[in-house]
Amino acid sequence: MVTATRAWALERNDRRLAFVSGPGATMFAESGASGVTAHRHPAWKVVLPLGGRVEVRPDGGRAFAAAGVVVPPEFAHACAASSAYVALFIDPWDLPPGPGCRRLDASVVRRLHAALGDTGTGADLGAARAELAALVGGGRPLDPRVVHAIRESTRVDPRDRIQDIAADVGLSPPRLRALVRESVGIPLVRLRRWARLRAAVAGLSAGSVAAAAATAGFADQAHLARTARGLLGRPPGSIAGAST
Repeated sequence: MVTATRAWALERNDRRLAFVSGPGATMFAESGASGVTAHRHPAWKVVLPLGGRVEVRPDGGRAFAAAGVVVPPEFAHACAASSAYVALFIDPWDLPPGPGCRRLDASVVRRLHAALGDTGTGADLGAARAELAALVGGGRPLDPRVVHAIRESTRVDPRDRIQDIAADVGLSPPRLRALVRESVGIPLVRLRRWARLRAAVAGLSAGSVAAAAATAGFADQAHLARTARGLLGRPPGSIAGAST
């Protein structure tokens, strides 16, 4: 659970990149066509091209193209946008579960872009989340014990011992892990890894990949690179052009 907004915008090789991370949502925008390799992320992803199309290639399935797409959490896929685009990542509990990807037509993509209002650091993530919930429905409220466990486990400087977090809510560590997975559909360890990755990306504009990895709690730069490829389908240096 991200509780503070962090943002940056960069110009790199005639391409503009922007990152905004706030409560419940994260945005990455790129001013040109781009693609990512096969990956799975523990969040909803909404890809909104600016005038182009997005192609999604499910792992083991047939590729399809649309004006926009909503990709559910833990859906293995590769994808590519044929134009500038915005990618929104929404907490997995904020939208109702559903099978497979949801194609968006051009009018819906325009509505979501209008809700954002900006594809840079001034993007209105709250308005985009509200518009998306109006289109596909909202998620269910979480058990307060789950909320506590996710908040404490996914802070930038998280507490190390799941035993302490479980004790806070009167559960054993195995029961707490099971409760989070039952409620959210994703293991707590993956939610923690995702939070660390977002923290690392937030720090890429300020220094090297190695520094961002260390600040976000990764063992080293290689650990961050493996995580970024697995969860985002691209290496961290390609996200902001950061040095090694």
